[in-house]
Amino acid sequence: MAVPHTGDSAGRWRAVRLALNGRRHELTQVASRLYPDAERAGSTPLLCREEWIPDRPLGLDEVKLHWAGHPPPPAVDGTEPTSAHLRPLRARGGRYPAYTDALAALGPPALFDNRPSYRLLAAHLVPGAARMDLASGRYFDGVNVSEALAHELAGAGHGGAGPGPAAGLPFRDLVGDPCDLPRRSAMCAITTLTVRRTASGDASFLLHWRDPAKVTHAGGLYQVMPVGIFQPADGNPASVRHDLSLWRSMAREFSEELLGTGEDYRGLGSPVDYRRWPFYRELTAARKAGKLSVSCLGLGVDPLTLAVDILAVAVFDSDVFDAVFGGLVAANAEGRVAGGHGDPGTPGVPFTARAVDRFGGGAEPVQAAGAAVLQLAWRHRASLLG
Repeated sequence: MAVPHTGDSAGRWRAVRLALNGRRHELTQVASRLYPDAERAGSTPLLCREEWIPDRPLGLDEVKLHWAGHPPPPAVDGTEPTSAHLRPLRARGGRYPAYTDALAALGPPALFDNRPSYRLLAAHLVPGAARMDLASGRYFDGVNVSEALAHELAGAGHGGAGPGPAAGLPFRDLVGDPCDLPRRSAMCAITTLTVRRTASGDASFLLHWRDPAKVTHAGGLYQVMPVGIFQPADGNPASVRHDLSLWRSMAREFSEELLGTGEDYRGLGSPVDYRRWPFYRELTAARKAGKLSVSCLGLGVDPLTLAVDILAVAVFDSDVFDAVFGGLVAANAEGRVAGGHGDPGTPGVPFTARAVDRFGGGAEPVQAAGAAVLQLAWRHRASLLG
């Protein structure tokens, strides 16, 4: 029986939320079919524009970040009457004002904090002129649209070709073009494929299972790691411009997801003084020595949630990886590191055509951005691993 998509009662809302977290992979395929004319990253469901996928890996420093100041507010923010069916009635009367208000009251994940985040307004990832335009926002600004969209589709209860404009998706219809970033608060994440490369040329990559009890987005799916919302390290207004750096954000995620460290960087000052952080200095030194290469492979939009992911790959020489991540955790605050696919003593999954086809080709429940970065990395493996 289809789960009712109305959000009038808290009980029905919880039932749809539970169904969503149990069916994200299937629902992503359904959502993808709603955008037949959109470009795709490889053969994955990840939506994109032609100028978002460069024809070669871009060195991270090639991508220039432009501060857009104070852009106009988004046209859609998730509080519109069109989203009312996704915001149930409260016991004291009236609907929850936004999706995150309902989520906080009825089933918050363990990690649920409305931190400052970077809102992506435009991207042009063409070699020689790669640029992203960003402004300030809050994490919940994105969730109020992205998870509401996923909730609406989960509650529509349609299979086959999927629901269309007349089949009960009024909020998705209002949002419109998934690649029109300024129309909504497009908070972006950095999805990083971490590759360990041996002297003999063999390589493996890390895979993560995201626990729906811990995370807001993509619970129940596999994903490459680390992945994190692009945001400053803390709430200090001075940190917003200070931390407008893909590399600084990635370094924090390497520490948090691979080593299980916390997100409190107050011991390093505010804004964070990265020069005082031994882990950051070690990673940066490896980059300068040519033993760690970090590249941007593109950008895409998840069809289910319209969440935006910057696709990156970090290739570590095995001696550096083993020294830096000797304490690689089996589980972290967002889920568990998937194991059992590689050779004994080799972290992660072998980076082979078979594994890329399995985890990037739709056979396993992998987040669309993770599947896309795997396919793109395999396409460019000669330059990335050479």
